[in-house]
Amino acid sequence: MTTLPGPTLGVVGAGQLGRMLAEAAAPLGVEVAVSDPTEDAPAAPVAREQLVGGFDDRETFRRLAERVDVLTFEIELVDPELLQAVSEETNTPVHPNPETLSLIEDKLVQKRRMEAAGVPVPPFRAVEKAADVYEAAEELGYPLMLKARMGGYDGRGNVAIEDASDVEPALEQVAGPAMVEGFVDYERELAIMGVKGDGEIDTFPVTETIHREEILRETVAPARTDEGTIERAEGIAHDVLAEMSGRGVYGIELFEGSDGDILLNEIAPRPHNSGHWTIEGCVTSQFEQHVRAVLGWPLGSTERRCPTVSANILGDVGRQKATLYNVDRALEADGCHLHYYGKDEVYELRKMGHLTRTGADGADPTELLEATRAVRDELTFDDAAE
Repeated sequence: MTTLPGPTLGVVGAGQLGRMLAEAAAPLGVEVAVSDPTEDAPAAPVAREQLVGGFDDRETFRRLAERVDVLTFEIELVDPELLQAVSEETNTPVHPNPETLSLIEDKLVQKRRMEAAGVPVPPFRAVEKAADVYEAAEELGYPLMLKARMGGYDGRGNVAIEDASDVEPALEQVAGPAMVEGFVDYERELAIMGVKGDGEIDTFPVTETIHREEILRETVAPARTDEGTIERAEGIAHDVLAEMSGRGVYGIELFEGSDGDILLNEIAPRPHNSGHWTIEGCVTSQFEQHVRAVLGWPLGSTERRCPTVSANILGDVGRQKATLYNVDRALEADGCHLHYYGKDEVYELRKMGHLTRTGADGADPTELLEATRAVRDELTFDDAAE
């Protein structure tokens, strides 16, 4: 039976995802404590407490676990074995299960597991040296995508290989264990936020995601594709969730091929940038849903309220103290919602916030996207462009 005041949730990681988790937890009567290597991290102003310590710091994990009822994480850089050990030591449950984090944090392990489960994935090969890449290219052809197996995000750790001359420079950029994937001739990229609760499984509506330079720029819901494609994407998302252990929200990124086939790109065992639109666009946001799920509470409705798009606010200057200009443009725009992450420093392409814009039922998603881009593009961290 659920009672209030609620339990305390511990979050390893205190970036923008931790911040939005704490914002979603507060109305539910749930307090949040976070840990992060950076002092005064973005989640600190809205969490009850922040502990400062690394993502492989056993003492920080133990102190956090002793203060909370359930642990979760908002970043894959966490050491899953250490997290499991501290969970057992303090008798504090962790969701999703650290076993799932171990599966997902290594992209090669993730791909092998999904392929074995019958989930369609792009062709891939493990590589260690240039000869391995040349051999893979003979089978898969160029272009290839070289990916760091561990730690890559926001395009970091991903390098395109157009031909043989790119192989050695690409390997120099991606230090450590790597893999290559064959080129996917996709029509569009899609994403689904899936959720596993206490005996419940659900998915949010299929979302179209738009990337440039391997970084998510915008999302469009509903996705601009046909119902058959949406149904196939939802089926694959449920197959993925069946392989995940532990409660919580999972970001599932997909390719829609030019032939209509759906391929799994990557999985994130946490709320994800592609689901930020759900804050205003769905009955229950991905963040509230994650809180409900990891605590074992009943899940909320994933129904979409209305057509909704989001646009990331990215750094457009070199490293400097962050001041966002032209904010009034966003505040004045009808149906526009500003989310600023509170990061002290800005640098080129750093995610600093996002806009969500909602439209009336029947609104054209493309028109809504263009209107949102226009507002986003007026925001800048360059005082000379104010």
